[in-house]
Amino acid sequence: MKKIAFLLFALFSALASPAQILFADYSDPDVCEGTAGDYWLTASSFQCTPGLPILHSRDLVHWQLVNYAVERLVPVEHYNTVRHGCGVWAPSIRRHRDTYYIYWGDPDFGIFMVKTTDPRGRWSEPVLVVEGKGAIDPCPLWDDDGRCYLVNGWAASRCGFNSVLTVRELSADGSRAIGNPRLVYDGQVEGNHTIEGPKFYRRDGYYYILAPAGGVEKGWQVALRSTNVYGPYDAKIVFNKDGIHQGGWVADKFIAFQERGAYGRILHLLDVEWKQGWPMMKASPLDTPFRAKGESYPGALLYQWHANYQDHFGFVTNDGVRVYGYPVAADFHNLWEVPNLYLRKFEGETFTDTLHMTVTATASGQQSGFVVMGRDYCRLSLELQGDTFILKHITCKDADQGGNEVSETISSVKAHAYNAGAKTNYECHLSVRIHCDKGALCHLAYSTDDLHFIPIATPFQAREGKWIGAKYGLFSITRDAKAKGWVSTHL
Repeated sequence: MKKIAFLLFALFSALASPAQILFADYSDPDVCEGTAGDYWLTASSFQCTPGLPILHSRDLVHWQLVNYAVERLVPVEHYNTVRHGCGVWAPSIRRHRDTYYIYWGDPDFGIFMVKTTDPRGRWSEPVLVVEGKGAIDPCPLWDDDGRCYLVNGWAASRCGFNSVLTVRELSADGSRAIGNPRLVYDGQVEGNHTIEGPKFYRRDGYYYILAPAGGVEKGWQVALRSTNVYGPYDAKIVFNKDGIHQGGWVADKFIAFQERGAYGRILHLLDVEWKQGWPMMKASPLDTPFRAKGESYPGALLYQWHANYQDHFGFVTNDGVRVYGYPVAADFHNLWEVPNLYLRKFEGETFTDTLHMTVTATASGQQSGFVVMGRDYCRLSLELQGDTFILKHITCKDADQGGNEVSETISSVKAHAYNAGAKTNYECHLSVRIHCDKGALCHLAYSTDDLHFIPIATPFQAREGKWIGAKYGLFSITRDAKAKGWVSTHL
């Protein structure tokens, strides 16, 4: 995939919070050092594909999204439909003998692994390392003698318990479990309830497990250490501020996320200072706000489908994408279960973006356009009625709970008709501009001539999805699987 520069920024802080280095939704980050003294980062992608984003940096502050490690989630058939909040949970990335490994937990199927010698290139197909429900947040450790161990947490929603960490031995190549899990720490006993997201390290004769406890919004960082891989482990709270949660340690820095509602989980940078054998963390002040080096880039890498990509969803083109109408049932309520939404993350606390779309319909009733998606959503929809497109402003509250859409007609657009052989196709152009204010309040405006933009009177308060931030992009739906329209845009 093509290299892409991300707009990133860091906030300086002398006494306050850790520096924000990536104001975008990269949940549960982990990081490792590369072969050239550079750094690689991955994060949870849940049900969205391609999954397991790969970001690259040379200084741990400026990051570029350069690839994804997984094209489709497995089992493929299971993830061909939308599985909100499932899929890729809390991955870890490690380099061992110049091979890069990513492990992640799928709470419904087990622990998976992919690997490569080039993070920018193609990654291997997923291998199921540990089968079963509930095992999450895995991290491997190759010991000095070549043996491989895996630490992981547990999801109460799948197995009935949590707040414990277990360690088991894997084969030396890290591809399969050869030992049973052994409980090495119970966070409930020492007040570190909901301990999860462990990361495994070896330093100065100690085994270290760094893990958050206390929950996402108000949790703290715990360090565990032992001279034996299976413990017993001593525990110490090493950071407790601003709900800074799960992350990874490298080069005496710690990159972790903070929950920010509709923005998702943004990344912070902390300093790590070793005191009496403990990795104490503190704010990492940056002298000036940072921005990534300016580069022009194709936007396709920024977008993900809402489920496993299937050919009938649409196609990436030389300069953009075409999204085909997804067949919805006669009793259609909302977009929550539509898998071929083509969406990108919010980037920055405030931002402005414009999408220039061509909407094509082959039959009345087909709808295509722009959506800001989450548990609540808002869409601007062009629906063909006869030879005219009706532009509607549609909102939905509590889409995840089956909420109904509320529709308002705001304009009509005369369609351009052209002979497509056995039938007539109808098309028109629509540009949508989104401006996001602080607090994720979205102001939308539309244009049919790319010159004059008409604002939507009521701003939309964006809301997060399940375990992911709000996203925006393209949708297309149809009532007839044999008659599909589509929406196209340049990226």
